[in-house]
Amino acid sequence: MDLKRIVKHLSISHATVRRHFPRTALDNIERAIAQVEQRCSGQVRFAVEHALDWKPLMAGQTARERAIEVFSDLHVWDTEHNNGVLIYLLLADRDVEIVADRGIHKKLGQPVWESICKQMEAEFRQGNFEQGVIAGVNSVGVHLAEHYPQTGEQANELPDRPVLI
Repeated sequence: MDLKRIVKHLSISHATVRRHFPRTALDNIERAIAQVEQRCSGQVRFAVEHALDWKPLMAGQTARERAIEVFSDLHVWDTEHNNGVLIYLLLADRDVEIVADRGIHKKLGQPVWESICKQMEAEFRQGNFEQGVIAGVNSVGVHLAEHYPQTGEQANELPDRPVLI
């Protein structure tokens, strides 16, 4: 049990998420996702969670484990070409995780996602939350466009609006 982590999770509220991601930031992130999806057939979701609930926190759940749950809960895995990507931020830990569906993950692998996460986390350390997310969305979009280019009229399979958990 990591007491410092527990205190951080207990001290962060939904208001902290709203402070770092006001409505205008969420609107800009949504637009960035929509623009990326116009250049590829991939699907991108962004979710931010202020902190873990008590039980998972006490069980030592990692941000990665939680991101995989959120990936499932938001049905990011349920895209026609298995090319959905979740960018997940656990704000209490300032930890970004990218979970990609098997189609795109197989083409890129974990090192590519980790590199994007590190770039985003560097922006967050400087207090640039909106810019960090948009940069991450755009980086994911570059890879999706390379491997899953837009091929005419594509359905938007997942909502573009960021999810606040």
